Amino acid sequence: MIDAASKKTKRNLTIFTVMVLLSGWIGVLVDTLIPAQEPGYSLGMTFWLVIPLLTAVLLRTFGGDGWKDSGLLPRFRGNIKWYVICFFIFPLVTLMVVALGLVLGWIDASNFNINAFMIAFAGGLLINLIINFFEQSVWMGYLTSKLLKLKMSDLCIYIIVAVVWGLFWHLPYYLIFLPFEDLQLIIPLQRWVVVLWTFPIYICWGVMFIEIYRITKSIWPVVITHMAEDALFNAILFGGFIEVAHRREIFISPWIGAIPALVYLSIGLILRKHRKSKEVCAE
Repeated sequence: MIDAASKKTKRNLTIFTVMVLLSGWIGVLVDTLIPAQEPGYSLGMTFWLVIPLLTAVLLRTFGGDGWKDSGLLPRFRGNIKWYVICFFIFPLVTLMVVALGLVLGWIDASNFNINAFMIAFAGGLLINLIINFFEQSVWMGYLTSKLLKLKMSDLCIYIIVAVVWGLFWHLPYYLIFLPFEDLQLIIPLQRWVVVLWTFPIYICWGVMFIEIYRITKSIWPVVITHMAEDALFNAILFGGFIEVAHRREIFISPWIGAIPALVYLSIGLILRKHRKSKEVCAE
């Protein structure tokens, strides 16, 4: 019985991974057939966004996966503190990184306006709540939950999620979908270099996201974390509130720098230690 369940999970994960890998390139093909579209808002991007979610829904509904381990329940009881913590992780780390950048002279915040920033940040929360609900329904609620059923090591789970989510799924986004001008706002590197650079960044972020999910057993705290991150970074990036010195982006950039990534990795490992201690106490 256990072997049959494991085989089914592996089969469905294989189907899911293949569809994730194909989703962006199907979108690229669609865009080549319909060339006159606004960059960054194409029909092909819609295919890229929807196919992994649709695959997960179909596998849960018709592939025998079921919905019990989907993490869709908010599980507020005992987790309220995690919701609060999750909302403030990215803002607090960003504040720390920007402060460090100011001290080192690597960040210029002379254009920062607190009122304009708060309006931009608050204005992005709702749309990013919706977007990240669908995104984390796939990456935590399906991919991570199914990997956990296979009793893999933590390291294997971290790496597989980073490869499927951070590399396979994001590859066509950074190579094709994301307008080059917007890419240069994030980090002034060529597209392939950005792909190679962001992969370890996604590993660092992924450890934290996965551990939040495992501690709370719900996708919603991860959704809140990701919502705050997207709203914050979009406000900073497109609002022009700070400017990172050229060739210092890979170190101190709040959204793609090595220093904040290592902080997020450290947070993830602290959360892992907390989870492991709770598991020992429960035995």
